[in-house]
Formats: sequence, structure tokens, C-alpha cells
Amino acid sequence: MPKTQSNPIALGTPAADFTLPDGNGRTHALASLAGPDALLVAFLSNRCPFVVLIREAFAAFAAEYEARGLQVVGINSNDAEAHPEEHAARLAEEAERFGYVFPYLKDERQEAAKAYGAACTPDFFLFDRDRRLAYHGQFDEARPGNGKPVTGADLRAAVDAVLSGGVPSVRQTPSIGCNIKWTPGNEPAAFSTAA
Repeated sequence: MPKTQSNPIALGTPAADFTLPDGNGRTHALASLAGPDALLVAFLSNRCPFVVLIREAFAAFAAEYEARGLQVVGINSNDAEAHPEEHAARLAEEAERFGYVFPYLKDERQEAAKAYGAACTPDFFLFDRDRRLAYHGQFDEARPGNGKPVTGADLRAAVDAVLSGGVPSVRQTPSIGCNIKWTPGNEPAAFSTAA
């Protein structure tokens, strides 16, 4: 199965603005997420085996940490014309089926994926209270077929550090997953690390 690694993004990079609809057509913007102690922007898919493997554990993680001050936002940037299961209407179904307590948004024009430098699904961007990137790594070591348990250990450790006012380890293992399914002609140029 082809796999893509997340792009290197400099820690401290500010969260990119977005205004995107969820599966029910309600619009959500970065500015409306002010307040929580930490923000997790997760690029997800309804079909990628790497996301399918963790989605139930990720939904439980999001519900657990929301009560502790973490705001989670899921974004689906995949080309819905070529992959109908990634269509906005299917996001609402996915969210209900797996108990997503967070907004699951459709990035139809793929501008959010480009602004964040997202490369794969899942791709996790954890921001601190000042909306500066504190962690950009894997959920845990589980991958389809590797037999490792889905625990969310890496992301949990990073969120715990941020919520306690600390800083996650700078040694962060990149996320690995399916590549973002870009609309033909919309593929980003080679991504360079933000300063």
C-alpha cells in the first residue's frame, strides 16, 4: 500500500486561517475556535486505511481531551469528484457513525491543506494557546498490518505537555498515511519548511 510521510513544518509556525463548511453545511472558522488551551487540526479521510485503523480511537481521544481544554477540528481535503466517499455529505455520515464530537470540515478547494502543508491522512497539527505549532507528528506507531496497538500514545503525550503549560519533545515522528488526493492540476509545488 502506497504511503506518504507528513511534510516537515517548523515548530512555532502559526495556525493558518480557514473558513470551511462541515458535512451539514455549517461554516466554521479558525477565529471561532478562540479560547481552548490547545487546538488540534487533523487532516482526515473517510477511506484511507491509515485513518480507518485509528478513527474509533481518535474519536474517543477527541472526546476525552475536549473536556480537558483541547479543541479538535477534522479537515477532509481529498478530491471528492474522483473519490465520492470523500464528498461533504459523507462527512456528516462519518462523524455520526464514529462519534466525532469535533467539527469535520470539507476543504473543497484544498486551500487549507496547502496553507498547513498537509501531505497525508492522517496528518496532525497541534497548536498551543497562542496558536503556534507545538507538535506535528504521528498518533502512535500503529499502521495497517503492523500489529501494533492503536493507543494514540505520541499525540497524547504532546497534548498532555501543551495542556500542562509545557512543550512536547522536539523529537517527533512524522505521521504516515495516504497522500492527499489532489484535484488534477491543483497539486502543491514542493513544500518547503516554514521559517
